[in-house]
Amino acid sequence: MSTSSDPKALAAEAAATIADLTGVAHHDIALTLGSGWGKAADALGETVAVIEADRVPGFHASAVPGHPGTLRSVRMANGKHALIIGARTHFYEGRGVRAVVHGVRTAAATGATVMVLTNGAGGVNPAYKPGQPVLISDHINLTATSPLEGATFVDLTDLYSSRLRDIARDVDPSLHDGVYVQFTGPHYETPAEVRYAGIIGGDIVGMSTALEAIAAREAGMEIIGLSLITNLAAGIQETPLSHAEVIEAGKEAEPRLAALLSEVVARF
Repeated sequence: MSTSSDPKALAAEAAATIADLTGVAHHDIALTLGSGWGKAADALGETVAVIEADRVPGFHASAVPGHPGTLRSVRMANGKHALIIGARTHFYEGRGVRAVVHGVRTAAATGATVMVLTNGAGGVNPAYKPGQPVLISDHINLTATSPLEGATFVDLTDLYSSRLRDIARDVDPSLHDGVYVQFTGPHYETPAEVRYAGIIGGDIVGMSTALEAIAAREAGMEIIGLSLITNLAAGIQETPLSHAEVIEAGKEAEPRLAALLSEVVARF
């Protein structure tokens, strides 16, 4: 495994390893599939190869239940190739921001120009219901950090592509837009923090995605984000929050999400 201290060099090394292990020299689109979104990989097309993530430089076995810990290459019906990242590193794992965004940097290094970021999240907006997918229109990063290093100034206007969101709404006109708020985790937010998220403009709360989106934009990718509302956030939901609840809600929503995402991606 590489010991490179340059995150972009490490991503290039990872991309070369993926090309070698999959036999696919170039990927066109990449998807990070969070809780509830995993079945979408089966619906996208023909699986060419599945790799255990820890065989690829910079990746690690998944530390979160419900995440497969693999990288998958899929040949879609249009002949293009999708890289499925089932080995997301979360900020709360303590591996550092570079590890959190290594997946999207690797995706860009494989040639992917579109990054699909999905997650399971808590609903702050009272209009949202568990099991509902929501398009991310913008985010608020409350991690107090950034994946960008040095004097790297990146414009985040239209970070979550309005063009791609329009395509998604053509597929499913019922999709709503929402502002995603990334907290650090791994603890769930307090009711006061959820109220705060709503006051500052948030509709959805979670523990991923924002840092990855910033790194994807730096890499020149076009980004679409989707959240599955797995539960109502603390103080809105009357029962205690649990990760088991997140996994269960994701399993129940998987068939609909797989159909939605496969049709959306086919139109990109």
